Amino acid sequence: MSPDPTRAALAREGGAPVRSDYLVFGAPDLREAEIQEVVECLRSGWIGTGPRVGRFEEAFRDYIGAKHALALSSCTAGLHLGLIALGVKPEDEVIVPSMTFVATANSVVHVGATPVLVDCEPGTMLIDLDAIEAAITEKTKVVVPVHFAGRAVDMDRLIAITKPRGIKILEDAAHAIETLYQGRKIGTIGDATAFSFYVTKNVVTGEGGMLTTDDPEVAAWIKVAGLHGMSKDAWKRYSDEGFRHYEVVTPGFKYNMMDLQAALGLHQLARVEENWSRRHALWARYHAALVDLPLRLPPPVRPGDRHAYHLFIVELELERLRWTRDQIMQALHAENIGCGIHYRAVHLHPYYRERFELRPEQLPVSAAISERTLSLPFSTRLSEQDIEDLFAALHKVLGAAAK
Repeated sequence: MSPDPTRAALAREGGAPVRSDYLVFGAPDLREAEIQEVVECLRSGWIGTGPRVGRFEEAFRDYIGAKHALALSSCTAGLHLGLIALGVKPEDEVIVPSMTFVATANSVVHVGATPVLVDCEPGTMLIDLDAIEAAITEKTKVVVPVHFAGRAVDMDRLIAITKPRGIKILEDAAHAIETLYQGRKIGTIGDATAFSFYVTKNVVTGEGGMLTTDDPEVAAWIKVAGLHGMSKDAWKRYSDEGFRHYEVVTPGFKYNMMDLQAALGLHQLARVEENWSRRHALWARYHAALVDLPLRLPPPVRPGDRHAYHLFIVELELERLRWTRDQIMQALHAENIGCGIHYRAVHLHPYYRERFELRPEQLPVSAAISERTLSLPFSTRLSEQDIEDLFAALHKVLGAAAK
């Protein structure tokens, strides 16, 4: 009979770790097709913005079903440009959740507007729609819902709140490439939507993002503003069509994606549904394996929706544990298991806390989640041994930490 992992000595106390090598949180699942595409891109001599970016935009547009898809250097770039394109000015307010990565709020600050931070729902960690309604003023220009961990916000209710007031919706879909809301793809519902292809995301380009919209004016402006405000793409200026002078029509930004990045994205996107099915199966397996531990598992998905299964986030039941979240995370680290935190609420960070005079208790749900959230390794790259090691380490550490 194998030894009970919950009774084994912890690695941080001198015991043998569960793993001999480190299980990295969020390692990308890159395969031979991506490697070969990158090599071909390098050999072509065209590594900046070029034909592969164009192909990636077309493929992403077709997958999402939006009329326009603009490849950018990051999701943050998409949020920044999207806010400007939707008419946000320095005197305006933009409502964002506090339970998100700081880029969501930072983008509002970069435009000179005021981010109005609101609380989230317990369990789903999605932006609280009642809190949105309560936070609206005559200065509210845009609401930025975050489809947290891949779970869709109730977009019908959000539209019912915002549309009669003339408020625009810029969706933060950094976690939500495969997400459906009531059968509709995220990226086709709001006025514009920003996606991420960061190294930990479900579609990886290393760094990179995409903005989708059905508004041709928004698309045309972002196409120009994302590349210095030049009227023609660099790759078109030096294509077989012959040299063309560019004209700067607005003081734009350096937010363009490279062909080297798109070379990864083309093959990542081609496998997106295959990988989603794998994560869907993992999701059910995690629920079954961890149900007896002192933690809260992600709640069920709303009927009619599809979760992207980007992150598997648990909330530690600290009232049943002797240790803090950070102590538990360090104990897992000693067992060679890497975890993440998504997130420490925006209103707890010094800049936002001090500039906007915010206190933790003003957004109590987000503040409480910030102390107990733990994101587990959850990737199509995980081997059977990786998964078993993760489960063993969680039972070992939480068994030791239990009151």
